[in-house]
Amino acid sequence: MEIVGRGFLAGHLAGIAGHHRDVVALAAGVSAAGDIPPEQYTRESKRLYEVLRHCEKTGRRLVFFSTASAGMYSVPDASPGREDGPVYPATPYGRHKLSLEAVVKSSDVEYLILRLSHVVGFNQPAHQLLPALVRQLVSGEIQVYRGAQRDLIDVEDVIKIVHTLLVDGRTRDVVNVASGHAPHIEDVVTHMEHLLGTRAEKSYVEASGAQPVSIDKLCRLVPPVYGLGFGPDYYRKVLDKYVHAYAHQPVTA
Repeated sequence: MEIVGRGFLAGHLAGIAGHHRDVVALAAGVSAAGDIPPEQYTRESKRLYEVLRHCEKTGRRLVFFSTASAGMYSVPDASPGREDGPVYPATPYGRHKLSLEAVVKSSDVEYLILRLSHVVGFNQPAHQLLPALVRQLVSGEIQVYRGAQRDLIDVEDVIKIVHTLLVDGRTRDVVNVASGHAPHIEDVVTHMEHLLGTRAEKSYVEASGAQPVSIDKLCRLVPPVYGLGFGPDYYRKVLDKYVHAYAHQPVTA
């Protein structure tokens, strides 16, 4: 596997790189949904165009990482967001990712588009969800987006899923990669406080809920998913695994 990028996801993909010589994984680009300067979106678009041309010349399959966050599936109380259903991105980040998906689909390249939920693991950038929450809790003050929901998934489970899909030769397809359960952020913060043995002063900002993410297709294509423990309490297992690492180690920029 040729990995384009040097960040969090790219580092974890390195563990399976030797198994997929015909694949280019584009693991570089915008990795946050906040206030992103337009030039960052432009840079990611240009990078995708370059990688697509490279895949066309070499005959390799492209793995493109999109999003299954609320930026893409943004209709609270709607039926679970499906890969083959309509989506109504609510943020510039979601609209950007959907537009890049369209570019990939219109190319002649064999591709696999993976819509990732909120991936959690070691060596995450400081601006991503878990490091940011830990940093606030340790400081003693945290801003909570009341009503927000986040589907957390362990990066190690993501890599297992990617590996299985590639071994099976899946191509020209879009797959949600998520746990299928999105706890309220208040519950995430409460469990993190329990793990850290702390209570932070909270300020609240009202936020809308999240549209559920369907993982029916993922479960059909990757039966080992049933052994990963996805369910309502899965997020607690993920937090148990990683929270203390970010409380006691510097986070990367």
